[in-house]
Amino acid sequence: MNETLNDLKVTYDQQGYFVLKDYFNADELIPLRQAVLLFHQNWQQGNQHFYQTEAFNSSLITGTQYLAAAERLQLFNFISSAKMTQVIETITPHKPAFMNTQLFFNPCTTTQENFWHRDCQYDHDLAGQQQAIKDTQVVHFRVPLFDEPGMELVPGSHKRWDTQEELDVRLARKRKFSSDELSSGKKIPLNTGDLLVFSADMIHRGLYGQDRLAFDTLVFDSSGDFVDYVDDDCLPNQQMLKQIENPTIFNNTLHLKSLNCHEQAC
Repeated sequence: MNETLNDLKVTYDQQGYFVLKDYFNADELIPLRQAVLLFHQNWQQGNQHFYQTEAFNSSLITGTQYLAAAERLQLFNFISSAKMTQVIETITPHKPAFMNTQLFFNPCTTTQENFWHRDCQYDHDLAGQQQAIKDTQVVHFRVPLFDEPGMELVPGSHKRWDTQEELDVRLARKRKFSSDELSSGKKIPLNTGDLLVFSADMIHRGLYGQDRLAFDTLVFDSSGDFVDYVDDDCLPNQQMLKQIENPTIFNNTLHLKSLNCHEQAC
């Protein structure tokens, strides 16, 4: 497995993504699916209008608003499980830190289009986006809970700027729409048990359809400047840390938050 993971690191560095097919067995997914389905049910009840009109994802899955401590602990233990950890530490070798979780599902409105984007475009102007793809990037670790159409990605775009076609479509300009097809796109279908790893800053879009419900863990290298994006409520407390078999990924985040707080004299 180590040799395979090393090969995958090379693939990730070059392409910005890879898929491990049938990586998790059915038993390993039971606690994850149980907690996620409960979260999704509670989240829908608390966000009915948003869910019914435009939503296609939710975040802060490990927070306290929609899950009790037991279900949160199930999520923390899955995220830090041996299978997740060995991939996370291979792709993010410098003290990987937990950032957030997201859940992706089909929009209620069947006419709603998916769209090409880089995650960094929501925080930066074009110059900032060009810089972001040169810096340390956040990594998504996606686990589909059911078979689904998956993702469409532009391989290698995590390390290069958009072509003219890609930029016009992504920004929906020059009579283009962000949902238009890209000649450089590659569709990645996903099945239950797969693990998709991809850069948040590569050009990508989700593909709607089937029983789409994908759980993403977002991780960053401790050398990156991302700790301010972490919501305290989504981290385990000290009591929970004692019940997590390998809490390193969460401890790395808590350490960064402590340093950040000290610097700001909070």
